[in-house]
Amino acid sequence: MFKDFPLIRDTKKSITQFYPHIPRNYMSALRRVFSTRWVGQGPLVDKLELIFSKKFADNQPSVAVGSGTDALHLAYILADIQKGDEVICPIFTCTATNIPLLYIGAKIKFADVDPKTLNIDINSIKKLVTRKTKAIVFVNYGGLPCELDELKEIAKKNKILLIQDAAQSLGALYKKKPIARFADFTIFSFQAIKQITSGDGGMLTFKNKKILKKARRIRWFGIDRLAKQGGTWENDIKEIGYKYQMTDIGASLLLESIKEFKNIWSKRRKIFNTYNFFLKDNKKIHIVDHSKEVSHSNWLYTIILKKKDFLQKKLRNHFIESNQVHFRNDRYSIFKKFVKNKKFPNMDKVENNYLVLPIHTKMKISDAKKIAKLINFYIK
Repeated sequence: MFKDFPLIRDTKKSITQFYPHIPRNYMSALRRVFSTRWVGQGPLVDKLELIFSKKFADNQPSVAVGSGTDALHLAYILADIQKGDEVICPIFTCTATNIPLLYIGAKIKFADVDPKTLNIDINSIKKLVTRKTKAIVFVNYGGLPCELDELKEIAKKNKILLIQDAAQSLGALYKKKPIARFADFTIFSFQAIKQITSGDGGMLTFKNKKILKKARRIRWFGIDRLAKQGGTWENDIKEIGYKYQMTDIGASLLLESIKEFKNIWSKRRKIFNTYNFFLKDNKKIHIVDHSKEVSHSNWLYTIILKKKDFLQKKLRNHFIESNQVHFRNDRYSIFKKFVKNKKFPNMDKVENNYLVLPIHTKMKISDAKKIAKLINFYIK
């Protein structure tokens, strides 16, 4: 694999691949937080959970946590995944999807990638399902929803759970419906370069309302925090918990960003569409785009081409940052025991040929136009 370049300097000439979106009223929001007694988990976290549930999570219970990884680990615990349980997972994703399963000691069964969408391959999943399969974990790569109806059908037929890593797909829809509707558990990320951010943070949503209290306990050391604040200080701890809470500082930034989300999505979509307009007729490039059935979240714009290394170097010469962002998980030593004698032909086919272009709210539409025209100039 070609060795990616280090980050470029953020200058007037450069177009960086990512840039955090900071809400317009962030300072006044932070001042309000710092004028109260709550800078840790407080009333703003509660408010965020309610607003998020209504706007993004199909009114499912929502639990705010410190990171998307926290949300994944919490989902795996609530799904009752135990040591030795088989869990089907994507081979192509951020390691955060799969590392929490190592905490538990689950048996990871990697599914191949779909070479056109870079999402988990449905046919690969079908071949991996056994009587021991506890759950299917899947990621909507770059913000492009997976084939959710098919995943739901496989899960229902085999009586297994669906856990959706929607870290990259905030605001995405499937057949005009919120993506959270299609999984037992769905997690979102507010890490620095996501569509909205609290510096770091995450949200877990789930269908089963009966586990909400348990989720909140595990988020806070296994302690019933509401009972404690209500004066019951000797409450017992009956399950292992973690320090996974979000703070009101982070929640304040997210609440302001949600107010701007329509504009954030619109700006990113305009950049996405600009790339599409200028690149769609280039026969040497495959665009990882969306179908009529889904609404993309526009987090990543990815192209697949044979001359990826060549193009990346040329863009770099023009102070344009591009990279691959994710790396196939079977190459990491920590997953070695799960991939012995396993083959992933689709991943082999695309691993050196995909490239992620810049997309963020600091960009101008003219920047996307410039990048696309350079790509067409170099890739003919």
